[in-house]
Amino acid sequence: MSKPLNILLIEDDEIEVMKFNRVLSTLKMSHKIIEANNGEEAIEILKVREIVPDIIVLDLNMPKINGIEFLGILKADEHLKYIPAIILTTSNNHTDVLECYRIGIAGYVIKPLKYEDYVDRIKKMIEYWSSNELITS
Repeated sequence: MSKPLNILLIEDDEIEVMKFNRVLSTLKMSHKIIEANNGEEAIEILKVREIVPDIIVLDLNMPKINGIEFLGILKADEHLKYIPAIILTTSNNHTDVLECYRIGIAGYVIKPLKYEDYVDRIKKMIEYWSSNELITS
């Protein structure tokens, strides 16, 4: 049974944010998107704990605190470390992929050039996590 997710999207590119939101709106589910422009802003959102996200989708290349630095902070927090973090990035750098998995990500998705491929990947990712048994505290 699929359920709506609280998704923390950490992305500094406004066009990418709009694209992600457009794909989710086509899925016809009431997923709640919490947006952060960078890792620093995301940490502030998570500290407030008003809404604890079911999943975190983040870019690697961001100002202030990049994706890898953010993951290190997230996974060091006893209350937040179990939130699945999925990388959504243009970087196919093998070193980045290995480092992210070493830190403890739940997935690594490379943004494809074709919009149709992007829609397909986001749809599959959201469908998986909305039917997965998430750890909630």
